[in-house]
Amino acid sequence: MVTEDLSAMASADLRQELDCSICLSIYTDPITLRCGHNFCRVCIDRMLDTQEGAGAFTCPDCRAECQERPALQRNITLCNIVESFLSTRPDQEETGILCTYCVDSPVPAAKSCLMCEDSLCDKHLRVHSKSPEHVLCDPTTALGNKKCSIHKEIYKYYCPEDAACICVSCRLDGEHRGHLVEMLDEASEKKKEKLRNVLPKLTTKKVEAEKRVQSLQECRREDQGKAAGVIETVTALFRDIRRQLEDLEKRVLSEISRQEQRVSLSVSDLIQQLEIKKEELSGKMRHIEELCNMSDPVTVLQEPDTGDLCDTEDTESHDNQVHGAGDLDVGPISETLHTLSDIITGINTGIYVQEATALLLDVTTAGDTIQISGDRNTASRSQINQNHPVTPERFEWHQVISSRGFSSGRHYWEVDVSKSVMWKVGMCYPSIDRRGLESVIGCNNKSWCVCGWNNNQSSVTHDSTEIQLPDNIPCDRVRVYLDYEAGQLSFYSLCDPIRHLHTYTDALTEPLHAALWVGAGYITICGGVRSWEKLP
Repeated sequence: MVTEDLSAMASADLRQELDCSICLSIYTDPITLRCGHNFCRVCIDRMLDTQEGAGAFTCPDCRAECQERPALQRNITLCNIVESFLSTRPDQEETGILCTYCVDSPVPAAKSCLMCEDSLCDKHLRVHSKSPEHVLCDPTTALGNKKCSIHKEIYKYYCPEDAACICVSCRLDGEHRGHLVEMLDEASEKKKEKLRNVLPKLTTKKVEAEKRVQSLQECRREDQGKAAGVIETVTALFRDIRRQLEDLEKRVLSEISRQEQRVSLSVSDLIQQLEIKKEELSGKMRHIEELCNMSDPVTVLQEPDTGDLCDTEDTESHDNQVHGAGDLDVGPISETLHTLSDIITGINTGIYVQEATALLLDVTTAGDTIQISGDRNTASRSQINQNHPVTPERFEWHQVISSRGFSSGRHYWEVDVSKSVMWKVGMCYPSIDRRGLESVIGCNNKSWCVCGWNNNQSSVTHDSTEIQLPDNIPCDRVRVYLDYEAGQLSFYSLCDPIRHLHTYTDALTEPLHAALWVGAGYITICGGVRSWEKLP
């Protein structure tokens, strides 16, 4: 008996040494810090995460600091000890419940008594009462849940009528008297059978959810790949723009420097010539002064005429040369700077955006309450019947579509809806019905639209299914994006900042035409339609 007690105490002491100081449970994948203290890998990882940005990382036990996040080294020896300890006492260690009577040192419980509401180790279990009232079960802390709170008796039956576990007194004298009851084990097996029947359905739903998650993850990876490609393209584009601008700057500065040197040399030559001329003039002036001071008239008269002495180049021509040499030739500079327009054109080419082309409304499709402007860009709601000729193409309702359709490529166009309090902007197939309520855009499976009403209320509609948008999204101007090959139709509000409203994805089977519905006022197509190629 003494040997068993000592063994139990030693086991309890070892158990305490195997506890992580963070989670207070037995180590899971133990690691060791430089200071020598051990922790569960997950526990210390989370602790270090909370210390990010604090300037230093500290050990939770000894507060030892290090400037960089410590590398986590697995403690193989301690890991083996934990595994060995758990393998020898699997049942007790799984519960973590200790014997109620081992007060000197904690010993794992082997059983719990529902009558006594105590947990017992192997030693105290041997001396425990063996009477039928003392029902033993696996170690648990929820002993009170297994006894009737009124009669303090152990549950024996299950009442299906009240869906409650009851004791003998509840069945005989309590509120469940006269009810059809079942034994706990029998009722438990019935419920287990129901749960087993539910399990395949839940499994199917789980598989569907996993497939959906996998599909979304693939979509996310595709989007990330597309974004990475666009980022790489745009980065290369701006890198090329910077290179071209730097080259242009160098060429312009080089041209200016070249002309400055040319002008400087020309002016220097003129200065040198004028300096020589100055010396010549000074010599002539001295000679004339000498003649003027002579007393011998014969000598004076024998000298050449003074006109010859003043026979020098006209200084005005030198001035013209100086002014001519001092002007920069802006022609080559301007021609070089014109390269800027080529760079700007190259930007559009780099992102493959084409210039806007006209997107005109088809008058032959406009309803009798719709008036089309002369430039075929604006649709107005008229109170006067327009008496349009009745044709199979004409809509019965106050809407109109564009004459041009798109059966491939990527395009976008914009509509100003600020002058209308009720409107719809979208796209539709040419096979859309032209009569009846189902012909209104958004009310069938052949059209998609964004709708705007009073007080900034807006929604998107397709096949009569309406999705409300947040009320605080202003929609004075709408942009419609079409990626035909991808089957995507997107709507944006061009507020500040631009807000994405909704994207429809569908397998497109016909050309798509722009469609406008006007409830009041008028709406205008702005700037035509722009097209672009897919970024590489």
